[in-house]
Amino acid sequence: MAKEVYVDESECTGCELCVDTLPEVFEMTSDGVSKVKNPKGASEDKIQEVIDSCPAECIHWKD
Repeated sequence: MAKEVYVDESECTGCELCVDTLPEVFEMTSDGVSKVKNPKGASEDKIQEVIDSCPAECIHWKD
C-alpha cells in the first residue's frame, strides 16, 4: 500500500525547501505555509528525502 504524505501546517515555518525541491508535490498557501498538492507527484524515496531535510520537521507520512 502506498504511503501518503502530509504537512503539519501548524508546525511549518514557510521556508519553502519542500516546494523548491518537489514543486510537483508541495505548494505554498496564501498563509505562507506549505501544503501537499499532489501526494503521488514523486516517488516515496524523493518525498522521504524532503521529509528528512525539512528544518521544521513538519512533513510526515500518514499512518
